[in-house]
Amino acid sequence: MTTAGIYDLLRELPFFSNLGESALRFIAGCGQNVHFAADEYIFRENQPADAFHIVRAGHVALEIASPDRGSLMVQTVGEGEVLGVSWLFPPYRWQFDAHALEPTRAISFDATCLRAKCDEDPALGYELMQRLAETMSRRLRSARIRMLDLYSHAGTS
Repeated sequence: MTTAGIYDLLRELPFFSNLGESALRFIAGCGQNVHFAADEYIFRENQPADAFHIVRAGHVALEIASPDRGSLMVQTVGEGEVLGVSWLFPPYRWQFDAHALEPTRAISFDATCLRAKCDEDPALGYELMQRLAETMSRRLRSARIRMLDLYSHAGTS
């Protein structure tokens, strides 16, 4: 898919709303359209975090490995949502496993390219950081609520 095609897709995604045409065109060069089959792993914990994804269609499970219980799903990510923020923070390694629960389409951004664009345009970098921080904050609140629900039932068996 061409940079123009990626630009058109970015304009439709809530994460990039109100970002501006020049910024979208600037970062579109780092993106590509990707597809994942159901049950395909997109990334694995501790592997290099070399991409940033926005899910266009489908659902992806974020999981952590538990020595005594196997793989535990922590969250699902769906249409229009960010998948992966570890690309932004050294040492650039994934903190979770991610696998497609169903056929999934996404835009995948090359992390090195996107970090370079953010360094080249600090205002854009700041804007993306604010949007990612808001996403992380929302997910942390959601995880906290799930934990409260989980532990509120722990002693009632």
